[in-house]
Amino acid sequence: MPIRPILSTLHKHKLTATLLTLQVAFTCAIVCNVVFMVAQRVQRISVSTGIAESELSAIHSRGIEKGENPQARHTADLAALRAIPGVQSVAAVSYALPLDQSESSSGICPSKEALDRAMQRNSIDGSGCVQPAWYDGTPGLVATLGLHLVAGRDFLPEEYVSKGKPAVAIITRALAQKMYPGQAALGKDMYDGDNFIRVIGIVDTLLRPAPRQPGTADDSMIFPQLPDHASATYVLRSAPGDRQRVLKAAEAALLKASPNRIIDPKQMETYSQIRAEYFQRDTTMIGLLIASALGLLFVTALGIAGLANFWVQQRTRSIGIRRAIGATRSDILHYFQAENFLIVTAGVVLGVLLAIGLNLLLMTHYELPRLPLWYLPVGALALWVLGQLAVLSPALRASNVPPVVATRSV
Repeated sequence: MPIRPILSTLHKHKLTATLLTLQVAFTCAIVCNVVFMVAQRVQRISVSTGIAESELSAIHSRGIEKGENPQARHTADLAALRAIPGVQSVAAVSYALPLDQSESSSGICPSKEALDRAMQRNSIDGSGCVQPAWYDGTPGLVATLGLHLVAGRDFLPEEYVSKGKPAVAIITRALAQKMYPGQAALGKDMYDGDNFIRVIGIVDTLLRPAPRQPGTADDSMIFPQLPDHASATYVLRSAPGDRQRVLKAAEAALLKASPNRIIDPKQMETYSQIRAEYFQRDTTMIGLLIASALGLLFVTALGIAGLANFWVQQRTRSIGIRRAIGATRSDILHYFQAENFLIVTAGVVLGVLLAIGLNLLLMTHYELPRLPLWYLPVGALALWVLGQLAVLSPALRASNVPPVVATRSV
């Protein structure tokens, strides 16, 4: 297919061709960055918490009876909940669960030297200390959450305390590698002020309740600390299909065990609901970004198809002349496809440069990561395919113009 006649034709319609080129360029730049932002959001909402999410449900209870012994209350409640048909295990926590945003944390140092440096700096930054999220709960918490111990053991009954700081802890693999790089963390002593805490177990993953800071999402530790107040969250493990039934039965069992409590229906949730609530803004943003990208692609496809239809109408006579002197339907079809390919290619080249510039702007003002370069050829290929599909119908219509009909208009 000779390119020179196509370029000559485009030069005669340079304003129209330029506008379509700019439309393709802006579409390429925006869509590449939108797809990258969607991928970032999808990666964020797909993060593993390390727990058996599909089997867990939680119900929060707040006691209002004065003078009640919280330990006795929790023990009785746990016994009542274990008796519910379908409940495999249950535990009580006083602080938080992954992604529920009720985070409690404190600085932990891997050695006394690191602790001294942190105290001198009045900050853990640069001292070798970290600030992990703290989890606590009653016996059976590790099994109830479905955590995977990769080293060490679970807590022993005599290690649980209701007052003061526990002497042992289970930490995540990520926290172990961060605090003791190149060393075995199991059996090491961590320091929290004047207290030391021995690492007796390591779990594969346990996400923080509020994993907002980059690089710290999996910095978590579990203590054998019994809830020592009237409020507690009971975590129940059951078959995925039984969770709603178990929650309703748990509410009835808790109220039967002690009516002097408050159970908020909004705090009776399956863990799937807890996760969905945490990532609600992200999922909404993904929907909006996808809708905007598809809308922009649709408008661009309409622009390409509309311009091709206009040019077919304007060139009916010239098409007929070419058919009369021997041009085949395939020649006419390929002509319009090649013409569209040149316009889209010019737009894609400009769009790639605009995509890089837009990404730099987003990096500066919104802390978006750098756009991987492989997004650019993928975006270009998508627009090339879109352009060929959009021009196909007008090009087929042009190729079907009979020579005799066209020449009668001369």
